[in-house]
Order: sequence, then C-alpha cells, then structure tokens
Amino acid sequence: MGNFGKWLGGGLGFVLGGPIGALIGLGLGSMFDNTTVSTSSSRLGSGSTTEGDFKVSLLVLMACVMKADGRIDKAELAVVKRFLVANFGEQGALDALQVLKNLLEQDINESEVASQIGHNLNYSSKLELLHLLFDIAYADGEVVDSELITIQRIATHFRIDRLDFESLKAPYMKSQDVNWAYKALEIEPSATEEEIKKAYRRMAMKYHPDKVNDLGEEIKKSATEKFRSINEAYENIKKQRGIA
Repeated sequence: MGNFGKWLGGGLGFVLGGPIGALIGLGLGSMFDNTTVSTSSSRLGSGSTTEGDFKVSLLVLMACVMKADGRIDKAELAVVKRFLVANFGEQGALDALQVLKNLLEQDINESEVASQIGHNLNYSSKLELLHLLFDIAYADGEVVDSELITIQRIATHFRIDRLDFESLKAPYMKSQDVNWAYKALEIEPSATEEEIKKAYRRMAMKYHPDKVNDLGEEIKKSATEKFRSINEAYENIKKQRGIA
C-alpha cells in the first residue's frame, strides 16, 4: 500500500484496540504486509493519539456516514475520491479509497467505534473529525437527513457541546437558515456589536488550525477551511449590521 501503508503502520496507537482494532483485523490487516503494521502489546492501549489514529478514525466514520442512507453508488464514491485527493493527495487517496471500500463491506457498530474515538481524541481533534464528516455529507451539495442524524449521533458519543455542533453544521445550512452566521459564532441574532466581536475572537481561537498541528499538514489544511468559515460568518454579520 505504499506510503499510505507506511504511515499507518508507523503511526497507529489506540485504533489497534477495541472495535476499530477488530475492523482492522477483519478487513484492513490483510491489506498490509507483515512489516507494515505492528500490533505489539506495547502500542495497544497506549493512550497516545497519532496522525494514523485520526485518519483511520476518519475513514471508519466516513463509512458510517456513507452507509447512512442505505445505498452507496458510483457517483458518491467519485465525490468521496475527490475529497480524499484534496485532503491526502493523489496516491494517498487511492490507498485510502481501497481501505474505505473494504470498510463499506463490513458491519460497523457506529456507537462502539464513535465511543472509542471519542474517548481517545482531544476535543479539537473531534471537532475537526465532525467538520470533515460534514464536508463529505455536503459533497453532493446538500446534507440529507439520514446523514445529519448519523453525524449528530457521532457527536453525541464524542460529547460535543450542542452549540459547537450547531456551529459546525451552520455553514452547510446557508440556503436553509438565515441565521447561519450567528449560529456559526455561537451567538443569538440579538447579540450586541461587542458580543459579536468577542464571539468572533473566541471562535477564531477555538478553530485555529494550530489546534490540530500534530495530525499532519493535510488535516491542518482542512482545519483552515473551518477557520475561514468563521471569518465568513463574521463578515456576513458585519455586512448585515453595517459594522466597520
């Protein structure tokens, strides 16, 4: 599996145990040679979170979202491939897609894998995972109810604050919610100018790409998009309010 296999094998921590470890054993392990993936006891349950942990977690949860509406077609896989290329490069995307197709053929206990991930990742990493899942769900131009419900259940297992979830969801609901920008900044439309400015500074700090520095350049680049959506929401409100 080339470079994809190398960074997976060299950087898997908590995902090698629990329900995700079982998925790897059943479906992913055979895709790597014996020198690539190590499941030594020193690494299992180490509690450390690596780039490999994050990316395997993303692929597993991506499979959950894709299976949410009960069907997976070639058009959807094409959209997902474009997403993977944008985030992991051409070769990395081909390898990740092979892993993803394998996962799509398996029965995944969404609650168990989400709980395992939620227990091991820090809050900023969990927010970025949800952001990426929304990106996948919105890849065809809309987030359908089944996808939204699945992402919301995952967020519940992650113990994500309700306002944070609404903030993540808001930019994908622009055409349906006139107050999306306020929700993105976690404030009410009645907020004062000073409250708006304080909310922007708080949210810009919360979603700064440096929060996910240790997850690799691709993930940091993706986190920058969420950071930009906070700026977009702020500019939208300033324009509405005539704030300089």
